[in-house]
Amino acid sequence: MVPSHYHDSVLKAEKVGLRAGVFDSGVGGLTVVKSLLEHRLFSEIIYFGDTARVPYGVKDKNTIIRYSLEALEFFKNFDVDIMIAACNSVSAYAIQELRQASTLQVSGVIEPGVLALKNKALSKDARILILGTRATIESKKYERLLKKEGFTHIESIAPSLFVPIVEEGLYEGSVLETTIEHYFKGVKEPDFIILGCTHFPLIAPAISRYFPHATLIHSGEAIVEYLEQSRQMTRRFDKTDLKLFASENPDSLKKTAARWL
Repeated sequence: MVPSHYHDSVLKAEKVGLRAGVFDSGVGGLTVVKSLLEHRLFSEIIYFGDTARVPYGVKDKNTIIRYSLEALEFFKNFDVDIMIAACNSVSAYAIQELRQASTLQVSGVIEPGVLALKNKALSKDARILILGTRATIESKKYERLLKKEGFTHIESIAPSLFVPIVEEGLYEGSVLETTIEHYFKGVKEPDFIILGCTHFPLIAPAISRYFPHATLIHSGEAIVEYLEQSRQMTRRFDKTDLKLFASENPDSLKKTAARWL
């Protein structure tokens, strides 16, 4: 194992590059990677998808924490400055444990999602629909943070079948359309939809067709906004190197990356 070299801050002026470790339960975190690549915040991104144990959203809190800490051990093989948990289930249950176990800066995606909605919503009376895994929805972390910001019209749905559909690469078609109808039938169109699972942006076009007037909050764009606003990360790199790893079937992950990125 290559020893990790840790830094007190991702903003140290003497650093030539800035490296991020991005972790997700499967391929969904690539939606976050895409936004990071587009905004060129990092010189290198190491991505790890725990594809052998996806999805995390149906697992209990202790299991999610254990898997997350194991992912943290993986990133100790690399000289990364920040770990981004591009998984809402991890962000809901394991962020504090990750921060306590590491000297790395650790960021989740829930706080950035709330910040992005706060910056877009002109009224606290806006109707908000949260879509997430069962674990994320049951944690009620989004609801607590949104209510703290003064939002009151909040509805949450756990469309659990969306994750395996995305993992199968079914971004369009009858299976997806039927599943969307199953979960959304009878739901009043919201003003904003928080895509509270990083798999969901891969089927965002289909969601937008069902709710054409709703504004979608995407974890990838939200984390970029969050990093720029809270960490003052304004530097842009000419090139970002991307390395992809998976706990199972890395070729499938790379195929999805080639298609999405």
